[in-house]
Amino acid sequence: MRRDGDLYALEAALARRGLGPVAGADEAGRGACAGPLVVAAVILPPSARIDELNDSKLLTEAARERVFERLQRTKALISVVSYSPRDIDRRGVAVCNLEGMRVAVARLPERPGYTLTDGFPVPGLPGSLGVVKGDRTAACVAAAGVVAKVTRDRIMAELDERHPEYGFAVHKGYCTPGHEAALRRWGPCEQHRFSYANVAARAVPAVV
Repeated sequence: MRRDGDLYALEAALARRGLGPVAGADEAGRGACAGPLVVAAVILPPSARIDELNDSKLLTEAARERVFERLQRTKALISVVSYSPRDIDRRGVAVCNLEGMRVAVARLPERPGYTLTDGFPVPGLPGSLGVVKGDRTAACVAAAGVVAKVTRDRIMAELDERHPEYGFAVHKGYCTPGHEAALRRWGPCEQHRFSYANVAARAVPAVV
């Protein structure tokens, strides 16, 4: 199945084959070295058309917030799961990501007949299909990406108030030059992922 210019075409095709409702699952924060991993699952109402919905990475922060509010107004079914930095250190980000998608989908108020994920299938999901560039191809995956991103960005803004020296509200925990400079100056805090090499390197004094 191809998008053919319609973000909703894949879900509609699956629904016509009796495979609905179709859920989308996506994450935010996998590549960050601080803050949580947030995974979301979304089932859109069959007739919903969400203005501005797109890959969360292509939207401004203000646009993501607008889309998030529209998803709530359309009564989309939404489930969110979060994993702390310590969860990630103990279990690994890939394990948390896969489990998070299964848990988020399982917690949806309605069991989906099919689940779309971004890039790769996830074992254990109902009818799991990995879609290349899924957040630009399937509306439910794009919606899950926006929910995960907005939820995580809000968490990072709260963490910035507790740890203003790191600039979490700006870089959201990703490995930017500014974040690396803060790590060099202040060392990591409890919101950092110590299993990540750049954080581990700043956790102990350098050997001279």
